[in-house]
Amino acid sequence: MTPSTIQIAGAALFAIAILHTFCARAFERVAHRFPAHAGIWHLLGEVEVVFGFWALVLVAFIAGTAGTGDAIAYVDSRNFTEPLFVFVIMVIAATRPILQTTKAAVDLLARALPLPGSMGFVVVVLAVVPLLGSFITEPAAMTLGALILAERLYAGGASERLKYAVLGVLFVNVSIGGTLTPYAAPPVLMVAAKWGWDLPFMLAHIGWKAALAVLVNAAGVTLLFARELTAHRPVPTPPQERVPLPLVLVHVVFLAGVVAFSHHPAVFLGLFLFFLGVAQAYERFQDRLILREGLLVAFFLAGLVVLGGQQAWWLQPVLMSMSSDAVFYGATALTAVTDNAALTYLGSLVEGLSDEFKYALVTGAVTGGGLTVIANAPNPAGMSILKGYFELETVSALGLFLAALAPTLVAIAAFRLL
Repeated sequence: MTPSTIQIAGAALFAIAILHTFCARAFERVAHRFPAHAGIWHLLGEVEVVFGFWALVLVAFIAGTAGTGDAIAYVDSRNFTEPLFVFVIMVIAATRPILQTTKAAVDLLARALPLPGSMGFVVVVLAVVPLLGSFITEPAAMTLGALILAERLYAGGASERLKYAVLGVLFVNVSIGGTLTPYAAPPVLMVAAKWGWDLPFMLAHIGWKAALAVLVNAAGVTLLFARELTAHRPVPTPPQERVPLPLVLVHVVFLAGVVAFSHHPAVFLGLFLFFLGVAQAYERFQDRLILREGLLVAFFLAGLVVLGGQQAWWLQPVLMSMSSDAVFYGATALTAVTDNAALTYLGSLVEGLSDEFKYALVTGAVTGGGLTVIANAPNPAGMSILKGYFELETVSALGLFLAALAPTLVAIAAFRLL
């Protein structure tokens, strides 16, 4: 296949956007050195802005070379359901009724573990919350996990090394922790219906291995930083008025409704508007809704959708040229530079794949989901919540990659050796 000029430009801009994510900290340093234009440098240093910015460049290029009509037609052909869903689920999952209930459950489990300091708390958040993502979806699990860690660990003076290590494990565990069911992890969702992967199949062939890797990763980082975590005490939650149980149940119903209709934006956006009305009516039981953070993450993912639409011409031949053994490691590596759901979607377009190839493609895609911020759709949500606690209020792409490497190797061992 001979790529068109637009496809070549799309691939080039995609590569530039990836490089831009690794340079985000450099833009923040420039902003501090040149305060007169700090605003534009801070904007370019926002990881969530990167793909949206370069997607705009791509659309402008299409308009300039093929005409405005083609540019509009291309944007209209993209499916923005996932960015919209992640925005809605982030906002609802971060409300005080949902967060307060989750924190109470985490505290209860942490107290049941005979571990000193913050060790029990970290194990529970990094092990239980990612697995919860198999039922409330990965973006919701990422939002809850990041918010709890931000409030109870990151705000309490944790070292930079510990912050990166916990972030790497959180990203990897959320990516693989959503595979207990066929609807929570985007890479699985893309293929489950077509390949007939139901709940029993997921639990028997993938889910239990993922759960074991999640537990090993959570225990591993806790033991590695045992000295610091033993001395650290979870930051106490500021006293807040207790949310009435009926209001908690209403929020759970909204959350469940959005999850149930996650493929129907007209429905879950309608539910979201009703939710905003309820949140306004009972404002005394709410904290600030994370609308800005949610919109930034949605902008990031929408940019990824626009840029990603021009990558199939080189990505699909690369995947299909691999054996079932090689595709696992190929998918793990490619996931670091493109959304993992895009990989499995491309695989679902090919007929006659062996069961071994299907398993390798999906498990490889979720295994590499923590290596970069673009590797898995929920990662930008966690990044948006936690980045303010890092030096220069940004997360180093190289630091994240190195922090996620060890838990990724654990996931590789689980899926290839068990």
